[in-house]
Amino acid sequence: MLSWWTGGIVLVATLALFVWIGLRTRLAGRDVEDYVVARGSQGSLTLALSFMASGMGAWILFTPPEVGATVGIDGVAGYAIASALPMVAFALLGRRVRRVVPSGHALTEFVRLRYGPGFHGYVVGVSVLYMVIFVTAELTAIGGASAVLADLDARVVIVAVAAATLGYTAYGGLRASLRTDRWQAWFIFALLGVAALAVFWSMDREAARPEAQHLLGVDAGGIEVAVTLVIAVVAANLFHQGYWQRVWAARDLSALYRGAGLAAVMVIPVVAVIGAIGVFAARTGAELGSPPVPFFAVLGGLPGWLSAVAMIFGLSLVTSSVDTLENALASLVVTERRTLSLAWARAVTVLLLIPAIVVAIQGYSVLRIFLIADLLCAATVVPALLGLWSRATVAGALAGSLAGLAGAIVPGWVATGSAARGVLLATFPGGVPTLPPFLGALLASAVITVVVSLFGRTAADVEGLDSRVPALGAAGPRQGG
Repeated sequence: MLSWWTGGIVLVATLALFVWIGLRTRLAGRDVEDYVVARGSQGSLTLALSFMASGMGAWILFTPPEVGATVGIDGVAGYAIASALPMVAFALLGRRVRRVVPSGHALTEFVRLRYGPGFHGYVVGVSVLYMVIFVTAELTAIGGASAVLADLDARVVIVAVAAATLGYTAYGGLRASLRTDRWQAWFIFALLGVAALAVFWSMDREAARPEAQHLLGVDAGGIEVAVTLVIAVVAANLFHQGYWQRVWAARDLSALYRGAGLAAVMVIPVVAVIGAIGVFAARTGAELGSPPVPFFAVLGGLPGWLSAVAMIFGLSLVTSSVDTLENALASLVVTERRTLSLAWARAVTVLLLIPAIVVAIQGYSVLRIFLIADLLCAATVVPALLGLWSRATVAGALAGSLAGLAGAIVPGWVATGSAARGVLLATFPGGVPTLPPFLGALLASAVITVVVSLFGRTAADVEGLDSRVPALGAAGPRQGG
């Protein structure tokens, strides 16, 4: 463990570097459009690094190693694939949405244009809930990690990270986030490589425990966890406005396709390597703690300088995700209230983070709430994206979302014979992700949306939506489409 003053130096120096990088952003314009979209400005490599860095938050220090230590290598593989698939989804679905509304700003805006205010309001609520929980979880995670690595007060670290990221995102908006993402991505690769080499080199392979041999095998339980993670992670990330900002920031559709695809390739080894640390830590008998924190457990017996490496690694992870979420939340609010000025957009960036800071300082576990938010996303994502289908109707989308919520409850109800117990199981008591609620939500929402829409016997002009996209900072539709 680092001394508090060494940890403080690492904290201040790392955050100061990212603030300096962010504040060097050159804004192409002083309008709200450029602040939240940076339309058509980014090439494929920048997008790839940004997609990767934005998604790889401090959560990867905790969750993949824990999955590796408790489920095994199949769970780690599932997590790695689940973390990469949202990028694939944005390469495919994002490209389709941008082709339909090239002047757009957000998925929620597309939903409003396609379905009207009723379903749109529900989608906005799900998106905001998910992103606020995400940023709260990230701040909570870095507070706890820094306290372990450097004996720092978690409250100080949380406020410092929030203040630093707000400093450059409030100034430079999406462009500042994209600029810092490039640096943070390379930091993540380099520092993870150093930490992983040191950890694997130091492990006593002769001490492998026979009872942990199953962690290297594949079984039905591990596959179920992997499928659950795929559904939860992909569905939730499709409501991440930060990713949708990058859809329109891409220079063109080809840059978006290549950038998101390359990001998917980058994400897999990052999650797989850090998850494998959990597998090998459990097999060699390391004291993992309760709940298990394999990544930090294995650092305990290693040289102190690795704690500094791990802390810079953690700060790179959390700043890359938090600055994206800060700007994403502001972008979502500005898109919903399009007459807001640039000054108000910056004020919203600051104000929206205050509740997340307050909750994060309390140090609560947000895993169960995170899973509930993921389930809401799973029940809503298919009806929302079926808006790309001309036959989808408002009634179909609303019915599908309600059916998705019911579908999450039914498996537990059938298994236990109690509706109340079904509801309880759908809220993941103990914070353990299970497949039936997610699978029920996804399938029920898809089937009911399609069936009800087909009964509607109507067809929408999906290709004509772009002419109704409003410019930010203006009171009416964009002229000329």
